[in-house]
Amino acid sequence: MKFELKTEKENYSRSFSQFFSIIFFLTLIIILFDVAVKLGVISRNHKIEHNCRLLSVEKSKPHFKKLSRLSNLKSKQQIWEFCREAIK
Repeated sequence: MKFELKTEKENYSRSFSQFFSIIFFLTLIIILFDVAVKLGVISRNHKIEHNCRLLSVEKSKPHFKKLSRLSNLKSKQQIWEFCREAIK
């Protein structure tokens, strides 16, 4: 019959490895969340610039609606001024 004792070292090493793995995964989640938010901002800015360029070529109501939704501006005059600054 074999009798084994678990030592304190094994428990400490296991708890340290679990602690570091949790910290690693939390850090990874935070980094990925930050990247996703930054990509969303870049995408939104690209959409605004693209729609402003389309608006400068073709002045149609759908372009004004899209830009109004993206920029939270209501009047056409405000959208025009916004697009002048965005295209520069």
